[in-house]
Amino acid sequence: MKRLAIITARGGSKRIPRKNIKPFLGKPILAYSIEAAVASGLFDEVMVSTEDEEIAEIAKRYGAKVPFYRSEKTAGDFATTNDVLLEVIDEYEKRGQFFDVACCIYPTAPFVTAEKIKDAMGQLEASDADTLIPVVQFSYPPQRAMVIRNGQLEFKYLEYIDSRSQDLEKEYHDVGQFYCFKVPAYKENKKLMLGSILPYVVDEMEVQDIDNESDWKIAEIKYQAMK
Repeated sequence: MKRLAIITARGGSKRIPRKNIKPFLGKPILAYSIEAAVASGLFDEVMVSTEDEEIAEIAKRYGAKVPFYRSEKTAGDFATTNDVLLEVIDEYEKRGQFFDVACCIYPTAPFVTAEKIKDAMGQLEASDADTLIPVVQFSYPPQRAMVIRNGQLEFKYLEYIDSRSQDLEKEYHDVGQFYCFKVPAYKENKKLMLGSILPYVVDEMEVQDIDNESDWKIAEIKYQAMK
């Protein structure tokens, strides 16, 4: 069983400039993802996909490999995670390196730990599923959502207007931290969100989107609480 960790870290972040190497509690935030992957002891290779030389140097300093740089296409603003992963897998296979299972880890995911990666990869490999995706429950039922239309507040889903929150089906969303997948199935599906998917439920205290400076501060507070 050959395993690959792919950490996706381009240099062109717009909302938080140089986001992927911005210091997070004393070290580049990218370092947390690399260290978790390396410490898991699972992977034959831990690599960072980037087009940026500074990011590449920092990645190597913390124990990752950068065997090749991203293409111009996958370094652009409109490239998707799937575009990057497929390019990485294809490039490795051109070099005669084939992997059975892979884990895509985002570079701004300090809540990812070696233990989570080992647990998630173990669950995927013991199953018939194609992919495992970490999710978190919505803190408030989406079925009770309201919208503002023409200055007026309206229930979006009228069929749930009299429903009690505790009676509604639990709904979840992707936490945007990492994805574990079986490479042959992924090459066929070409998308992480297709095929048979296992859920990996994460506690809300260990989840934080980091899209602006306020998010960043909240993530640091949560991380310190987790530790």
